[in-house]
Amino acid sequence: MSWLILSLLFVATTISYLDGTKGLGIALAAGQEAPKAERGEQIQNASCTTCHDRRPIDRQALDEAGWMKVMASEIEKGAKVEKDDVPVLVAYLVKNHGPLPDGPGKEIVLNICTRCHDLQRVRRQRSSAEGWAEILDTMLNEGAPLSAQDFPVVLRYLARNFRPE
Repeated sequence: MSWLILSLLFVATTISYLDGTKGLGIALAAGQEAPKAERGEQIQNASCTTCHDRRPIDRQALDEAGWMKVMASEIEKGAKVEKDDVPVLVAYLVKNHGPLPDGPGKEIVLNICTRCHDLQRVRRQRSSAEGWAEILDTMLNEGAPLSAQDFPVVLRYLARNFRPE
């Protein structure tokens, strides 16, 4: 019986990972209500991802001033965001899609890792250099387009900036 429950949770987790619902599959499998998205995420889903997916958001990794410029530009282009929603959305973007530490490897992480993962996944993962090497090897086996030349650069960047606390 526990095998069946674990199998269902694995499937639910996989589905929630693939469709980006962050736990919705687990909540539904456990018979719970789906977690309610915070207001900034609701605004992002209603205003930003109606025109594009999250990848352009993940690839920018901006601070508050940077996101304010992006918001002004997108609103000028026709994005529908209420004036009172802009600070809420910008705060959400900074918290969830904010800047990464500068250094060699940052641009590679932004261009390669965000093809499949959001930046929160990168930030949450805290590993040693050996742990990051295993993760990168796994990603290569899954088809990540990380060159042999870029591998050590990304490994050093991740190990330096996202090590265990």
